[in-house]
Amino acid sequence: MKKYINMLGKGLLLLTIIPALMLSSCSKDVLKETALDFLSTDNAYNTVSGIRTGISGLHTKFRNDWYLEAGGQPEFVTNLGGVGTDLAFHGEDPNSTTFLSNYKTYLTSSNANMAHYWSYNYEIIQKANALIKGINAADAGIWTSDAQKNAFLGEAMFFRAFSYRMLVSYYGDVPLVTEVINTAKTDFVRAPKTDIYKQMEEDLTFAAANLPTRGKEEAPGRITQAAALHLLSEHYITEGKYQEAVNAASKVIDGAGYALMTKRFGSTVDVFGSGDVFLDLFAYGNQNLAENTETIWAIQFEPFVTGGSIFPGERAWGPAYFRMGNTPDGFKAFRGDLYNGVYTGYSDSIGRPVSWIHPTNYAAYDIWRSDWKNDIRNAKHMIKRDFYYDNPASKFNKQKIKFSLYPAGTRDAIKDTCQYIYPYFLKHADPLHHLTNMSTAGGGSNHKDVYAIRLAETILLRAEAYVDLGKKDLAAADINLIRTRAHATPIDASKADLDYVLDERARELYGEEFRHVTLRRMGKLIERVRKYNNNPKNPGLNIQDYNVLFPIPQSQIDLNIDAVMKQNDGY
Repeated sequence: MKKYINMLGKGLLLLTIIPALMLSSCSKDVLKETALDFLSTDNAYNTVSGIRTGISGLHTKFRNDWYLEAGGQPEFVTNLGGVGTDLAFHGEDPNSTTFLSNYKTYLTSSNANMAHYWSYNYEIIQKANALIKGINAADAGIWTSDAQKNAFLGEAMFFRAFSYRMLVSYYGDVPLVTEVINTAKTDFVRAPKTDIYKQMEEDLTFAAANLPTRGKEEAPGRITQAAALHLLSEHYITEGKYQEAVNAASKVIDGAGYALMTKRFGSTVDVFGSGDVFLDLFAYGNQNLAENTETIWAIQFEPFVTGGSIFPGERAWGPAYFRMGNTPDGFKAFRGDLYNGVYTGYSDSIGRPVSWIHPTNYAAYDIWRSDWKNDIRNAKHMIKRDFYYDNPASKFNKQKIKFSLYPAGTRDAIKDTCQYIYPYFLKHADPLHHLTNMSTAGGGSNHKDVYAIRLAETILLRAEAYVDLGKKDLAAADINLIRTRAHATPIDASKADLDYVLDERARELYGEEFRHVTLRRMGKLIERVRKYNNNPKNPGLNIQDYNVLFPIPQSQIDLNIDAVMKQNDGY
């Protein structure tokens, strides 16, 4: 069990109250009241403890929006899961209207799910702006040093920059808001991306200079210099400043106390055969260990702390094996574990998934073929490909499930291979370690901390920048750092291009990156969705050229009555 205090579950209420308070104001100073015994914008951030709570609120908001189904199930599946990219489609229903299964019909300006991409990010920006304002207005006497003040400022600026990263990627030109909005505002204008980029660069440069170094942060999960440098490197690539991107990434890779993990570490239960260091990276409790020199930023989940929440990794990535029905001889295919005298139908080694995220053939098979047997990321304990009947009453008990064993015409081929059984990337699971909902094998969730930024991605960012600079030899060297750790065959420099970087990111970072953002940065979204997304109901997902950007929510356009906010082309 983790022993540190959960710093992410305490601040959300405060930052939710503040914007509401800011909407109520009076224009006459004589009527102005000074709040003494309740929270307001004047007193919420005038102590270090209040500011620290505000920082916790930013973390909580970010985690809830992008790493929990509670924050928005379709958004979680699309962003972290990569549904709608070259990596994945919705397995539970490949023709779903709730998830991104058809670009042309799903990406509309009236889709409420799509509106969250806009609102979530601007809510974080508003909270970050309020915190930045409060920190700057706080009495100088509350600080032990300028460094303490600037570290808090840097953390708030990091989140503001991260949210603008998302907004510009999804929408292009967007309103630039750097001040707290106190009253109703109906005249937003879309700022050029260059203006947004300038603000992001300023925020991240300040953060990189003032955030604590590795091991000096106040609590696990807090933002460090390396996280800001990582995001700055990615941002420089987006701007076309490739050497600056290399320089920022190199500060992390070469001199900040980080290194790829190459030996086994931590407490790991080897459930599906002998494990390795890659399995250790994703084992419960190992993300925040001091010996784990690969963690740059881990999203914190706490099982027994109010507000600690849960990660729906199994629910999202795993197949719904328990729904497949009977064995070929008519018995229940999965009897499951015995709990309180009842066989549950679920296996604690697999959890209770529901097939939200089905890997494409590209992600599940194609990228592994050259090193199928030796790449540890494709080991049986990392990608579960074989499933077995589990019912002693059947003569098929413990035999590998094969749908060819059933009489022709008696099975639904789409459900069998898209929903019930398919390759399961176990980095998102926590086999035999479910701490809650035991009767349903964890209910599809676990409590592992989740990487938001890992050193392997920083290395691949630098490789991408080297490709953009035409330095394929250096790009290959970085890619081979990752491949060597994975026991995969090193590549020749001639193969080091953006498509290979994307392949290596898929092998290394499946389910860890926001793939939509990555593909847009490289100018590859449309091309690779059409080429690799093999959704059986909608191959290529009917993606249109204009879908490179998402539609601005029509509700935002309609409310903006005092200025024109032009819709993106095609919508």
